[in-house]
Amino acid sequence: MFFGHDRKSETLRPATPRELTVEVPFGRSLSLDDTLKLNLLLAYERNGEPLAQRTGAPLRLIVPGWYGIANVKWLQRIEVRDRRYMGRYMGRDYVTVRGERQGDEVVFVESSVARMNLKSVIARVTRRGAKDGQVPLKAYGAVWGDGTPFKAVEVRVDDGEWRAAKLDEKPQEKYCWRFFSIDLGPVAPGKHTLVSRGIDVNGRVQPAATDDEIALKKTYWEAYAQWPRTIMVEA
Repeated sequence: MFFGHDRKSETLRPATPRELTVEVPFGRSLSLDDTLKLNLLLAYERNGEPLAQRTGAPLRLIVPGWYGIANVKWLQRIEVRDRRYMGRYMGRDYVTVRGERQGDEVVFVESSVARMNLKSVIARVTRRGAKDGQVPLKAYGAVWGDGTPFKAVEVRVDDGEWRAAKLDEKPQEKYCWRFFSIDLGPVAPGKHTLVSRGIDVNGRVQPAATDDEIALKKTYWEAYAQWPRTIMVEA
């Protein structure tokens, strides 16, 4: 369990005879197994300079491959306990609520925000001069996740076939973003939709917004659906 210096009052069971207000610290927890595997960092410098107070000085936890909420700022103490810690910021806030189909029923399940999900996005599109009424395009983007190696990134234009993009050879550090590019070829002038999807070595495919995994999710944490980009191409 990792506790920051910041605290906040929380009221449990409000407006009932069992109402209780307590002061709770910002705290996040990891299993002992995850703690030993993840090569956690206790950061006191960044780029050779002391951390700024606004970014967590004097000491900040860094959890590689997890969402930033796990990177506890102003770290004050670390504890080891024999049961799961379910404080406000593990069990009631920063919690994902997602529906799961069980037969004809949808059952909603809550889970604490933890490992990063596989995600890619197209960030930039360039063009060359029009030829024979068509405009050649090239797209660039990035893919990232929890440290699981990437197998591929695929890109689709409008409702066409998925096509493999080229992953940059460097950098290939475990938790680093990986950049990609793809020549899309000539397209007709007008409005087009581009979208990418990441695929990791375990066969995990970045889901579309219409997939149950995303469509049945009720919270905005962990936004990792395929992200279509709409562009207007002029001749």
